[in-house]
Formats: sequence, structure tokens, C-alpha cells
Amino acid sequence: MAYPDFFNKVETIKVVDPLSKVLGAFENGIYEFSFEDVVKSAGHSCPTVAGAYLVTLEALKALYPDSLAVRGNIRVEFKEALEDGVAGVISNVVSQITGATDKSGFKGLGGKFSRHSLMNFNSNISSSARFTRIDNDKSVDVFYDPSSIAPNQNMSILMQKMMGGMASEDEMKEFGELWQDRVRRIFDNISKVVKVSEV
Repeated sequence: MAYPDFFNKVETIKVVDPLSKVLGAFENGIYEFSFEDVVKSAGHSCPTVAGAYLVTLEALKALYPDSLAVRGNIRVEFKEALEDGVAGVISNVVSQITGATDKSGFKGLGGKFSRHSLMNFNSNISSSARFTRIDNDKSVDVFYDPSSIAPNQNMSILMQKMMGGMASEDEMKEFGELWQDRVRRIFDNISKVVKVSEV
């Protein structure tokens, strides 16, 4: 399976999942997510998927500076409606990593480990997302803006040719390489594109 080399250079997100421990899925409930994992689930790599991954990565670092993030112990809020723009794409990535869902998630086991109702939309926040630890109510707002990482100027020309069915195989390959190059540059400039502040 071939994919861009930079996937392997993106920092992974390690979590501890009490439910996973109880059900014997992973030793001590500890496992990790990679950018490759979320790309497989999303079916593509783009600035939105990269942003969702980075927003989650940086939020969990801020919420759990000295320990592993506890999957299932995190509430997430978005200012957009689920149906708006790319909110659904972003929320799917965040849900995969944190376990938080709106109404579709796990209902619990003996009154514990529920994952539903931990994700809310149309929230009164100004950030891209707000992450809150359930155990101590510590919250952080995370802002994501990749606009400073401009796409290659040839991409728009190539996209027009592709949409018009006029692009050659080489041009389609070039478009994909340029697309992924922008995603790589976003990861190379995390401090420019992601800001975290405590609430």
C-alpha cells in the first residue's frame, strides 16, 4: 500500500480507553491513532481532514499535559450545524479519536462508558471546536485556519482540466501530488494554522 511519505512523520495520538480495557481489546486499554488511520476512515487526505486531526491532537495535549488522553472522557462542541460545510467530515475524525458522538454512539455498559451525547453542534462558541474533560470540566478552544498555507498555483488549472475531462494521467497524478504537498506543508506549520486557548 503506497501513500505519501509524510503520513509516517505526523505525530500519533495515544489514548487510554477504559472500555477497551474492560472488554479486552487492547492491553490496559492503550492504543494510538495515526494520520493514516483517519485518512483510511475518511477515504482521502485534505486540509479539512488534516485540520480535524491537528485540532484533536493539540486539544488533547492541552487537556492532558501529563498523561494519556482518556477516550470517552471528552466532550466536543462545534459552532456549526452538523449539516453545514465540512462539519460532518471534521466531526467524524474527532469522534474516531475521542469516542465522542452526538446520538449515535455507544449507550454504555452497566451505566458506564457511554459515548453518546458527548458531541454537540450549533454551540455558542467562536472557535473551530471546544474540547472539555468530563472529569474536571477543563476546556480548551481550538482554532484552525490553513489559509496561510497557499495551494500551488497550478492546482486550479489542473482541477479545471480534470473537471472537464481533459486532464491526462500525468496531469491527474500531478494534481494529487500538489494536493498532498499542501497537506504536508500544513503539518509542517502547525503553529501557524492551529491555536489553542484555555476557556
